[in-house]
Amino acid sequence: MRQLVIFVPSIEDGGVEKNLFLISNFFAKKNINVNIITANRDKKKFFNKKVNFISPHFNNLNNKNRFYKTLYSFYLLFKFYLKNKDFMILSFQANIYAIFFSFFFRIDIITRSNTAPYGWSSSYLKRYIFKLFFKYPKKIIVNSYDFKKQLDKEFKVSSICIYNPFDNQIVEKKIKEKINDNFFKKGFFNFINIGRMTDQKDQMLLLKAFNNIKNKLKFRLIIIGKGKNKILLKKYIHENNLNNNIKIVNYKKNPYPYLNKSDFFILSSKYEGLPNVLLEAQFLKKTIISTNCPTGPREILMNGKAGFLFEVGNVSQLEKKIIFVSQKKNLKLLKLKSNLGFKSMDRFDYKVNMNKYLKLVNRFLKFKN
Repeated sequence: MRQLVIFVPSIEDGGVEKNLFLISNFFAKKNINVNIITANRDKKKFFNKKVNFISPHFNNLNNKNRFYKTLYSFYLLFKFYLKNKDFMILSFQANIYAIFFSFFFRIDIITRSNTAPYGWSSSYLKRYIFKLFFKYPKKIIVNSYDFKKQLDKEFKVSSICIYNPFDNQIVEKKIKEKINDNFFKKGFFNFINIGRMTDQKDQMLLLKAFNNIKNKLKFRLIIIGKGKNKILLKKYIHENNLNNNIKIVNYKKNPYPYLNKSDFFILSSKYEGLPNVLLEAQFLKKTIISTNCPTGPREILMNGKAGFLFEVGNVSQLEKKIIFVSQKKNLKLLKLKSNLGFKSMDRFDYKVNMNKYLKLVNRFLKFKN
């Protein structure tokens, strides 16, 4: 059987990485010869010992931007090719680079797209490049059916949807960790947002909404994450005297105790793929308010039956949703929605979706097309 190379130049701290660790380690346990090629030398500890971790022999690239990491990972991939001709690629990131490599050296490749086309095909030139290169992978994996519909239509391909494998045992174990944070209070409506502080995640929308309604309800909001917009968000909180109501918490490897303590989860993203954090909130039976962004939230929340959806960037709609979920008369509806969401979690079952990955990858590892 051929070797498997998983190409992921930049391993960061988000939902994509959670899936990377789960899938790679699952493959290794199933006796697939897994090689990880990345520029993040510091992430080796998250992989099974059976995984061959290929990275720079220095740590200088750990915090560099994706462009430099991709170039170096491309070099590592070429070095691997010189020694090992019989392998296939599963690309988790920088798909165009990986596809170009596989086309030039005639290596089979499967790509996995993590966010909706809106996030990476914003210009005509980019769309043209993707349309050209997306002809070559053996399969393109996406993580929601809405995503599949958009991708297939935009790029004239036939992708395959495999949901993110959700391992509820990890969440159940990690929520037990004790935290010394008493920001959430009884008698308050406790909201949480977890995600990178970037334009994509649009936490500024949250701050504006809560600032507009701060005199209408007693609330606490925690935003957990890191990113380039952190200073901007802190500045807004300070300038609008929101420090007693809103707290920014640095990125946590284990955010689940915070999520478990909250009453409501809000996703404010402009676009997604299939946001893991919504699955985690749904499993913990939290009332969810989310943008109806491409793609994922509408599918996870069953078109609003299992949560509340509002238009991307619409601060007025978000304010109304926050007020609505905080009203005592609506408590029965909130419980109905959260229970329905919890009961629908079978779609994201860890074993079911892992086996879909395994079946697909094994098909191309065993037989060269």
